[in-house]
Amino acid sequence: MKKSLIAIAVLAATSSAAFAQSNVTIYGILDAGIVADRGGKDGNVTQLNSGAASASRIGFKGTEDLGGGLNAIFKLETGAKIDKGTLDNDNNRLFNREAYVGLSSKTAGTLTLGRQYTPYYETLRDVGDPFAMGMAGTAKNLFPVASFMTRNDNAVVYKTPDLAGFTGSVSYSLGEVAGDASATRQVGGALAYKNGPLNVAVAYNMKNNDTSTLKTAGVGHNTLIAANYDFQVVKVFGAYSKDSGLNSAPLNSTATAFSTVPFVASQDSTDALIGVSAPVGTAGTVTASYINKNDKEVFNRDASQWAIGYNYALSKRTSTYVAYAKIKNKNGAGYTVGNNTDAGTGDKAFNVGVKHSF
Repeated sequence: MKKSLIAIAVLAATSSAAFAQSNVTIYGILDAGIVADRGGKDGNVTQLNSGAASASRIGFKGTEDLGGGLNAIFKLETGAKIDKGTLDNDNNRLFNREAYVGLSSKTAGTLTLGRQYTPYYETLRDVGDPFAMGMAGTAKNLFPVASFMTRNDNAVVYKTPDLAGFTGSVSYSLGEVAGDASATRQVGGALAYKNGPLNVAVAYNMKNNDTSTLKTAGVGHNTLIAANYDFQVVKVFGAYSKDSGLNSAPLNSTATAFSTVPFVASQDSTDALIGVSAPVGTAGTVTASYINKNDKEVFNRDASQWAIGYNYALSKRTSTYVAYAKIKNKNGAGYTVGNNTDAGTGDKAFNVGVKHSF
């Protein structure tokens, strides 16, 4: 796999003719820092972590002008663990983050096919979470965005053009189960409106949990509303999610972080977030948020998180960051403080690191 990735990079870097014809861009993020986890049953953990603020990655994207305002587009993106120099992948995927091809038009919208983000995840990341899913304060710690809630395989996604501030997206992920078109399929959508300092969006996700052998697993539903408003001196964020059904709130953490008895994800819960970000000087930004997880099942395993962070831009491409977050688990809940890439091992975590984009 490593040899294949190196070969792709060398080919892309040396083929200037292909670049000229297809307008291909090589890009990436290198993010590394110290992460200190506290409060887990196995003790304190301090490690050099890759991707605390933004997952480290390398990607290839490109467009080809087809005429008449229509373009062919593609994207191939793989995660990297720069603390160890390895690929960050699951199930031996080469491009585990995104891999798609499609067509795009300024007037008709964009249609893409492949492995892609869900509208639910993009809405929370881009509109509702002041930490943008990064550092210890990430909304990933309590909101249901783990596993298939982040990206879908076999996804067909359509995104509208901007229509007087309104944009929309629809995603359909084929289950590909022989003889049963509905099993394991996933459907999502989002509608957003942006006008000056106001940005508001709603998103929905539906996951059919049936498999080729189990036909009564049921469906998980998630509905999200998120908004932010920029007052210039401070930007205010808010998000609220309703989660119901099996796998409506997949855990972002290990099920036994605090006890030998596995912590089971809720099938009936709500998530609420309020947050702020504010510029400090010419290059700094302070970010803070509070998240409440309301479990409505019989054991009432609620949790809450507060977090604060600071980012300083050394240049347009390089920044440093520091963040701290703490989760209060109730009645045997087992949520952990993670970051953009790692799920964490305890109920408290501290991050300090540096990020470079190219």
